[in-house]
Amino acid sequence: MAASRPLPVTQGLPTLCAKLQELLRFLREALSISSAHTVDFYTESVWEKLVDLPPETVLAALRRPAAAAAAAATAAEAQPSEARPLVEAERGSGITDFPKIFCETSQKLVNVEAFALAAKYYSIQNLGICTPFEQLLVALQGNQKQKTDENMKPDEFMNLKKSHEVQAMSELISSIADYCGIKQIIDLGSGKGYLSSFLSLKYNLNVYGIDSSNTNTHGAEERNKKLKKHWKVYHRRSNLDVNEMGLQMAEERKVQDEIKCKADIEGVCNNSTTNQEKLSTSDFLPDFSGSVISNIRKQMENLHVYSHQEENLCFENTFSLRDLLPINAIEPASSCQIPKRKMPEANKKRRKMISKSNESNIYSPLTSFITADSELHDIIKDLEDCLMVGLHTCGDLAPNTLRIFTSKSEIKGVCSVGCCYHLLSEEFENPQKEYTQEKWGFPMCHYLKEERWFCGRNARMSACLALERVAVGQGLPTESLFYRAVLQDIIKDCYGITKCDRHVGKIYAKSSSFLDYVKKSLKKLGLDESKLPEKTIMDYYEKYKPRMNELEAFNMLKVVLAPCIETLILLDRLCYLKEQDDIAWSALVKLFDPVKSPRCYAIIALKKQQ
Repeated sequence: MAASRPLPVTQGLPTLCAKLQELLRFLREALSISSAHTVDFYTESVWEKLVDLPPETVLAALRRPAAAAAAAATAAEAQPSEARPLVEAERGSGITDFPKIFCETSQKLVNVEAFALAAKYYSIQNLGICTPFEQLLVALQGNQKQKTDENMKPDEFMNLKKSHEVQAMSELISSIADYCGIKQIIDLGSGKGYLSSFLSLKYNLNVYGIDSSNTNTHGAEERNKKLKKHWKVYHRRSNLDVNEMGLQMAEERKVQDEIKCKADIEGVCNNSTTNQEKLSTSDFLPDFSGSVISNIRKQMENLHVYSHQEENLCFENTFSLRDLLPINAIEPASSCQIPKRKMPEANKKRRKMISKSNESNIYSPLTSFITADSELHDIIKDLEDCLMVGLHTCGDLAPNTLRIFTSKSEIKGVCSVGCCYHLLSEEFENPQKEYTQEKWGFPMCHYLKEERWFCGRNARMSACLALERVAVGQGLPTESLFYRAVLQDIIKDCYGITKCDRHVGKIYAKSSSFLDYVKKSLKKLGLDESKLPEKTIMDYYEKYKPRMNELEAFNMLKVVLAPCIETLILLDRLCYLKEQDDIAWSALVKLFDPVKSPRCYAIIALKKQQ
């Protein structure tokens, strides 16, 4: 039964479309920076074409500490027209117009400070389109405490990044499942099965993990077997921790009571019959005021090891009052043996029910290539009301996840975190080519389709940049990019090749110098390195070395602009969901710490109750 608790209020489609329009207005001028490829930086004279500022000016502005930037913004309040919108943008209070960022005639960048503030203004966090993760969890969970196995610790089975992602996303998915009254989860692009296994083992959900790679599916099966073994060990350990503590205390008490009882009996034998008559039962039995039992109960409560399956379960090794009394305090049923206690029938039935319940909470890895038109009933035979989820679903799989969600009545909710934006297919990127493809990765919403908007692969690639570098004033590793850009000029001049389909790859990491890098690269590209003297190679290096700061400054501009490209892609997906009539609630949620996991935003939606 689905919950009736209200979820956080989110912005409607008209508001989101208005923000999308503002973003496009900025990107129409700025996109040329993201679209430029650093490989062609020198051959295509990228800096001269796109930036009308010295590289030193750009680097100084983008490296300026936050405090200095704030002071500059405050000083700008006293200045008229052009500077004031920057202050308003910084405060997030909305803007009417930006100062001149790009030259109207040449389209070159002329104001780096305004460029940086505009990019910040159009980031997801500043636009106010994000629903706080904690607020959503409170709304989903209400006053109910989540039922989990507290002993499952993902950082023992995966790296810290994956552990951070799996813990946060699994808690959210479990909360949504409880809210909707759902037990079945479909994990698209499940990969190695970390999220699927965790949802199954910790939250007792029935999970189908679907991946296109049979290698991943097989690996996920093996990995899940190992995780199950660890899970059983955790449970066994938690049960033993409780029982062994109680039994250990009972044993210690027995030893003490044996000694005391033996001394008492010896004392009785040495006394007269008159004295024996004066003895009471309390002389044989210790003071049993309940303190021992009370202490044991407190120790058990402090362990906090009960899972929701075991809250009302009598443990097989549980102890009774008989275990706590001295060995001579109760007359045995026979001369030398005490009969074994039998587990009550009610407890046996309860154990069978829990065991049967555990069998239904499984993770099933499946291999299938998923498209927007995939028929889930052909893949999952027992498909029922379910949630569809995806952790870092690659390229078109993220938008296809949303399309499947909107088209299948059994799927009641979706939670999708996408990645690999550079692998998205774009409908309007190459309009001159004929395609048979009908459903594209981008755009999804009506507004961007009407605008026939496209980003291009280089811009989408820039959206994948590690955004935490911006916070520490870093760009990309400049020397490796510099080597590649100079190499491209060598190839163009000396071999007459302007475009090459083959990739150099990670040769930089294996090279000891620029000379070594060029020789290894030429060999990999199938070019005759012997026709190029070493002096010629080094002449190119010396020619461009003084301009290395241009490449560094340009890549910092790309990093600053990267969040705007990601905002565009995610806004497109959110608007698509808002356009659907049968969706009751949809939102964009910052799910992860961006330093630990740069692709940190989840698209979440729930359908209306039928």
